[in-house]
Amino acid sequence: MIVVLRSIISSVLFLFYPYLVYRGIQEGVVWFAPAIIASIYLLQAIKAQTARVRFNNLDIVFLLLLGSIFYQDLVAKLIPIFIQLSLMNFFGKTLRKGKGPCLVERFASLDFPEIPPVISRYCRHLTILWTGFFAFNVLACIVLALFAPVSWWAFYTGVMILLLSGVLMVGEYIWRHFFFRRIKEQIPDKPIPDIKASMRSMILNGRSIWLDVRAS
Repeated sequence: MIVVLRSIISSVLFLFYPYLVYRGIQEGVVWFAPAIIASIYLLQAIKAQTARVRFNNLDIVFLLLLGSIFYQDLVAKLIPIFIQLSLMNFFGKTLRKGKGPCLVERFASLDFPEIPPVISRYCRHLTILWTGFFAFNVLACIVLALFAPVSWWAFYTGVMILLLSGVLMVGEYIWRHFFFRRIKEQIPDKPIPDIKASMRSMILNGRSIWLDVRAS
């Protein structure tokens, strides 16, 4: 229960981070938002089970704390870049040879204990799509942090990324129905996973997949 509550609080803080930075710059306390996120990464570093994850989190803590003193506005805008870069790496590294099934296939295995080859290829293409999406966000966040007003940066990182992610997920779900109908003869006994059932499986079992990939 404590782990779930901690995850919810962290997610809310990251969700509102662009707004906190925007208000911090307006009010002259831009250091406040990075200090909060630094405390989250410090806690994760303490709880980390591998040295690599621990030192990665400590590097971010050091950079954020340093940014609380120097280059406050610029360093405060780095967090969305870190998040999108981490997601890009998280999805992308499962595409490498020898890293096992791609990330989407690992989640699909919650609905399909035995993944048909055609579904495996679809999952790989979808993983590539998400990796490219996060890569685009990294570039967009860098450009906005360096050259755009803070309001533009806050709107893109706090609103547009979420909207685009939602559009991508809904679009994929719609396309999935057409795709499954087209390959029905290859998976005659496997119905299209219901979105509610898929979400329930991801909530119940997704954390273990997430931690497994992160530690690899």
